[in-house]
Amino acid sequence: MAKTVVKGVLAAAAAMLAGTGANAQADASFFNGKTVTYIVATAPGGGYDTYGRLVAEYMQKYLPGSTFVVRNMPGAGHLIGTNALYASKPDGLTLGTFNTGLVYTQLAKHEGVRFDLTKMSWIGKAATDPRAVVVASQSPIKSWSEVTTSKEPLNFATSGPGGANFVEVLAMTSILKLPIRMLSGYNGTDDQLAMRRGEIVGTIGSRSSFDQFVANGYGRFLGQFGGSEKDIPQMADLVKGNPEAERLVRLITAQGDIARLTAAPPGVPAAQLGALRAAYRAAMEDRELQARAIKLEKPVEPLYGEDVARAIEQALNQSPEVVQLLVEGFSKGRGR
Repeated sequence: MAKTVVKGVLAAAAAMLAGTGANAQADASFFNGKTVTYIVATAPGGGYDTYGRLVAEYMQKYLPGSTFVVRNMPGAGHLIGTNALYASKPDGLTLGTFNTGLVYTQLAKHEGVRFDLTKMSWIGKAATDPRAVVVASQSPIKSWSEVTTSKEPLNFATSGPGGANFVEVLAMTSILKLPIRMLSGYNGTDDQLAMRRGEIVGTIGSRSSFDQFVANGYGRFLGQFGGSEKDIPQMADLVKGNPEAERLVRLITAQGDIARLTAAPPGVPAAQLGALRAAYRAAMEDRELQARAIKLEKPVEPLYGEDVARAIEQALNQSPEVVQLLVEGFSKGRGR
């Protein structure tokens, strides 16, 4: 039965490659005997690494003769890995994944940005993964209102400047004047380990990265940015009455809609890009990948190619008021 399923998926992949045009079909053979580097802009472990390795493994399956090598390039809130990806040779042999929080970084014109997300060669996104506020179970904080009224500073973990949760925690703290002390430099699952040690109180991150952590009794969710789940209060409800916070929550919510991205540098030839997109689609629709994702409790809700490019353009189309909030947030972050 398993062999029948695999054969069927392989046949579907071949049809997709053929459907992208004669050049793309021919250029699938371009990858035969080639090594493809898949950059993950975080340390090993954590959600980005997990998704990146799944994508790399199954794209290799649908580009026969290719070898995918995952290269972790953590640092500076995904800026190091993303800058390296953007500057890579546009031959289809370097792909990567990074935090959608770089939308914030580009909007704020952060000095570390050496890329333009609108010019990336977009391959796909793997999930819709809402952001959430999570705190350690041993923390006395039981609700969002207790965060806002705490008399003591609350240590929140973030990645380096430029990472999604760095920007999100910083902007929420600034706008709502929260008693939060940011501790940066946490990558992969460092924040979860720090919560268990009692070093930090909480953070903001993708829900899928913390579902098991919470299920194991190590943490609790206080609020969620978007998503269809009903078990956690919506941050949109928790900040009602504060127009600036409401705009920020809408922007953070949009990030969850385009989670777990895969892109290549600008200028990848149409033939290679078509083959990569077809292989990515086949990977995302592979029943074995989907089963593994379910076991890992990682959602798979893909979007492909130009649809992702349009979603990125929409995310970067923000009002001057929101952009100013981000600029001020980064400025205050540098002053901490």
